[in-house]
Amino acid sequence: MPDVLVIGAGIVGLACAWSALKEGLTVTLVDRDFDGDRTSHGNAGGIAVTESTPISVPGLFFKASKWLLDPLGPLALDWKHVPSALPWFLEFQRASSPTRFRQISLALAALNNRVYDDLVPMFEDVGAMSTFYRRGAITLYETDEAFYADADEWKLKRELGVRWRALNQQEVREYEPALAPVFRHGIFLEDWSHIGDPKQLVSQLRGRVNALGARLVEDVVTKLDVSKGDAPAAVLRNGESIHARQVVVATGAWSAALAESVGDRVLLDSERGYNTTLPQPGIALSREVIFAERKFVATPLDIGIRIGGAAEFAGLKAAPNYKRSDALLTLGKRFLPGIRDEGAVQWMGHRPATPDSLPVIGKSPTTANVIYAFGHGHLGLTQCATTGALVADLLVNRTPRTSLEEYSIKRFRK
Repeated sequence: MPDVLVIGAGIVGLACAWSALKEGLTVTLVDRDFDGDRTSHGNAGGIAVTESTPISVPGLFFKASKWLLDPLGPLALDWKHVPSALPWFLEFQRASSPTRFRQISLALAALNNRVYDDLVPMFEDVGAMSTFYRRGAITLYETDEAFYADADEWKLKRELGVRWRALNQQEVREYEPALAPVFRHGIFLEDWSHIGDPKQLVSQLRGRVNALGARLVEDVVTKLDVSKGDAPAAVLRNGESIHARQVVVATGAWSAALAESVGDRVLLDSERGYNTTLPQPGIALSREVIFAERKFVATPLDIGIRIGGAAEFAGLKAAPNYKRSDALLTLGKRFLPGIRDEGAVQWMGHRPATPDSLPVIGKSPTTANVIYAFGHGHLGLTQCATTGALVADLLVNRTPRTSLEEYSIKRFRK
């Protein structure tokens, strides 16, 4: 029987497995399809350590109503999904209250401010440093109004430890000449970085976990069985079980059902994201650029420029709506004139989103040998190694140096 059973082989699950193996623990890793597409493959590649404020900013609901009417807007909603998602949206709105907003921001900063301490050793171990680019990023503003509207949030981020400086229109052009000359303001984010190929990183990390001795089992876990308290089990689709001394649930947007199988409630939804990767873009960017008003990004990956973003709420089962990718590419062409789309590859993935933008990290309050590591939203790649380090602390009964109270699944007991 292994010391640890990790369910889920996305970037967070793999980081948890890697950290457990580095502690000398035996690990079994279960995933439905190790080589299949996953959210960790198609993200924009950003190490977004500056994103220390929740998605639910004050006033967002009023903006969202306008976005829903805009075919090129950053938000889409399948109205058939609304009834089941209503509790999530109500809690999302509550997260924007001034007191809760600041509380969440402090909790996000507590994770993001230690990211490189955890991430760099993992990248070094798996051989990813050659495709790890610490060049910063630029947030772009087309209008004075939007720039000044975000001033309070940027001030708060500075208080939280984010290093940034404002750029004028000419400086933006000097940093990224390929941009259309329409951006009146920019914010240079000193500590942002990006990787060259998210899918390659997942493969490197999985290969290293395998080399360190993990057993890989390709199957679907339907529920957890904790009837034997000292040996929880993952029940597979054929009815067989895999027992372990401790179980880590890291199945991203699919994690709610496993948590519910041991009596833990969580508000978790799929915030479906879209992108298009342009393998021969014909232009160059030096770093990731974030289009503040349009809520999308463009990243210079080793495999081409990836234009992605958007948020679509339609659940886990609805078919992809690649008109969202088309809309993002249309915006990309507007702001990156001359970009070429030959061989463009479209993609959709399920971001595991909690309404308060905080991940779920920590022990189950009902079953102490079940540990949760999911719900990272836009920050799975950013926070993966830190989550793995915190999970490893719990696995070996070590007090985590970052308190886990804010990330506990207990916050959804209402």
